[in-house]
Amino acid sequence: MQKPQTTFKDGCPQENRMESKGIVEVCSISCGETDRRDGVYNLIHKIVGQNNLNRAYKKVKANKGSAGVDGMEVEELYSYLVLNKELLISRITNGSYEPQPVKRVEIDKDDGSKRKLGIPTVIDRFVQQAILQVIEVDIDPSFSESSFGFRPNRSAHDAMKQAKQLYENGYRTVVDIDMKQYFDTVNHDKLMYHVEEHIKDSKVLRLIRKFLMSGVSINGEVYPTEVGCPQGGNLSPILSNIYLDQLDKELEKRGHRFIRYADDCNIYVKTRKAGNRVMNSITNFLENSLKLVVNRQKSEVGSPTKRKFLGFCIHSTKAGVGFRPHHKSKNKFKKKLKQLTKRNRSGSIRQIIKEINEVTTGWINYYGISYMKGYIQSINKWIKRRIRQIIWKRWKKVRTRYKSLIKLKIPKQKAWEWANTRKGYWHIACSHILHRAIKNEILEKVGLKDLNQLLEKTHSNY
Repeated sequence: MQKPQTTFKDGCPQENRMESKGIVEVCSISCGETDRRDGVYNLIHKIVGQNNLNRAYKKVKANKGSAGVDGMEVEELYSYLVLNKELLISRITNGSYEPQPVKRVEIDKDDGSKRKLGIPTVIDRFVQQAILQVIEVDIDPSFSESSFGFRPNRSAHDAMKQAKQLYENGYRTVVDIDMKQYFDTVNHDKLMYHVEEHIKDSKVLRLIRKFLMSGVSINGEVYPTEVGCPQGGNLSPILSNIYLDQLDKELEKRGHRFIRYADDCNIYVKTRKAGNRVMNSITNFLENSLKLVVNRQKSEVGSPTKRKFLGFCIHSTKAGVGFRPHHKSKNKFKKKLKQLTKRNRSGSIRQIIKEINEVTTGWINYYGISYMKGYIQSINKWIKRRIRQIIWKRWKKVRTRYKSLIKLKIPKQKAWEWANTRKGYWHIACSHILHRAIKNEILEKVGLKDLNQLLEKTHSNY
C-alpha cells in the first residue's frame, strides 16, 4: 500500500495529495492558490479574489477616464460593485460575463492624421485590470530585456539610457521601424496562440478573446472587431507585448541590438549598409510572419541624433553623449502653451496659471533628462510675456489701466502716460512698463512655477 500523504500545510491541502481532481479545485478556491497539475493554471479564482479586486478598483479609480457606451462614470463604480459584486464574480467564474462594445474616439496626431482610441466601459476596465494584475506577474519576466513599454519598473527614460549606451559603443546608425495602425491590425488567432503559451486556464483565455471580439461603437453603431486590439483598454499593453515578443525573440536570435517601446522599435547597427539590409529583412518578417503593416513613409534608416524616438534624440557634445527633445516635441509643447495663453481666452489668471503649471511640470518631468537649459530659459521668459499680454488686454480701457498701474505702485504721472500708450499688446507685454508693474515675483506669488527651478530639481533627481 502507498504511504499516506501529509495533507495539510499552513491549513491548506498540498498539491501532491491523494484527493480527486474535483476536490482539488474546491480547495484551490478556498485557499487562494493555483492548481498546476497537468499544466492547468486555475487563474480565474485568483482574478476574482478579494484582494485582487480591491487593487483593481483602486487602480481604475486612480486612472479616472471617460465613460464608455453605457455612460457609467468612474465615480459610480463603487456603488455598482456594492450592489452587484457577487453577480459579477459569478459571471466571470462561470464564463457568462459578456464585455460591452468599446466606444471609439479619434484624437489628432502631429502629422494631421487621426489616432483611434477605444474607451471600454468602467466595469470592463475593472475586469480587465483584475485579469492584468494576475497574468502580468507570470508573463512579464519572460519578455526581452530590450523591451521597455508598459512594463513594471521600466520607463521611457530607461529605454533612452540604453540607446545612449549603444551609441557610445559605436552603434551610430538606427533602423527606425514604424508599424502602421498596429493596434488595429493585430491578428486575433495569432495573438491568442501566443497568449496560450503563457496562460493555460481556458476560462481566462475565453474571457480575453471576448474582450478582443467585443466590437466597437462608432456614433452609436456597433461594428464587429475581427482583428485588432483596441488601444485604450487595460489589457491592450500586455497583449501588445505578448504579440511583439515574437519580434524581440527574432531580433535576439539574429544578434541585433535593439530597443522596443510598445510598437516603436529601433534597431542599432554600425553602418548604413547594414541598416538597409536589416530594414528589408525585418520588414519582411513583420509583414509575412506577424501579419503587420510597416509604414514605409515613416520607417527610415538614419542617425540617432536626428531620428525621433520617444520624443528624444541622442545629443553628442564635448562633455559626452546625452539627450535633447526632438524639435517636433518642442513645437508640440509650445503649441499647447500658446493655446493656453491666448489673449482672448476666458478664465481667471490663477486658473490659467494652474493649467500652464500642469503642462510645464509634466513636460519637464519627462524631458528633464535632456540638455535644454537655454531652451527652458527662453520658454520661461516667453510664458511670462504671454501672461502679461493677457493681463494688459483685460485692463482694456485707459482708466482701468491707470487704476491698475497705481495699485501696482507705479507713480501717477507714469501710470497715466503708460495707460495712454498706443503700442500693441505683444509689444507692451515685453516693455519696461509691464516688467516694472507686473514683476516676476508677482507672477510667482500668484502661483506661476519657474521653469528654471523645475529643471534644476529634475536634474538633481537623476
